[in-house]
Amino acid sequence: MNTMNLLTNFKSEGFVYIPGFLNGGEVDQMLNQLDVLIKDKVPVLPSEQVFYEAKGDASTLKQIQYLFNYSPFFHQMMFRSKFEALAELLLEDKVVGKNMQYFNKPPLIGKATPPHQDGYYFMLNPCDALTMWLGLDDVDEGNGCIHYVKGSHGRGIRPHGKTQVLGFSLGITDYGTKEDLANEVYFPTKPGDLLVHHALTIHRADPNTSNDRNRRAIGFIYYAARAKEDSDRKKVYQETLAKELKETGKI
Repeated sequence: MNTMNLLTNFKSEGFVYIPGFLNGGEVDQMLNQLDVLIKDKVPVLPSEQVFYEAKGDASTLKQIQYLFNYSPFFHQMMFRSKFEALAELLLEDKVVGKNMQYFNKPPLIGKATPPHQDGYYFMLNPCDALTMWLGLDDVDEGNGCIHYVKGSHGRGIRPHGKTQVLGFSLGITDYGTKEDLANEVYFPTKPGDLLVHHALTIHRADPNTSNDRNRRAIGFIYYAARAKEDSDRKKVYQETLAKELKETGKI
């Protein structure tokens, strides 16, 4: 990787695309470790950390939070790893690893991810953080590839409101301006390809309309050490959201 080009592109466009960040053997190892975690740990995890498209149907698993808390393998992938080193390069600071998530959009029922900015959830000052998305399947327009709005990280936080999408409770309410549509790009990916975006970069993803293809991925969230979290406000938000999801029967 040309690190100078990566940093320049990240600063100007708000994201970078790195094909083949993991090789085939590394992807297979990650999938094997995921199978173990899903079999051994998921059945006993708190409901607010495991989401399903259809509650009670294990075949519709869509999201797992904090993988590194439940597996030494994923802990090593998150911390003091090449993922962490890349985050430090792009944020130009030491980083704090905050979350590592499993995502899937099961065939036919995997819902669209609403346009949003991760920084709206993070509640940071300054909002210096990034998210990495590591593909584990072939992903294209048929099963939910990611769309970014170039340069949107430099135009501040957009208004967000509640959505009906489990796992993405807030979305941009005024998305679809001429500027949004003119600058939107999308990335079909192969297993092992990595996308990295700034916390203020607007992004969304299509639903999985394919008949038989999953859309599995691992997400990494890192905050710059200089970013300060409003932990009290974030705790209230998370507790309120968990209560709402339980009361509505979504988890």
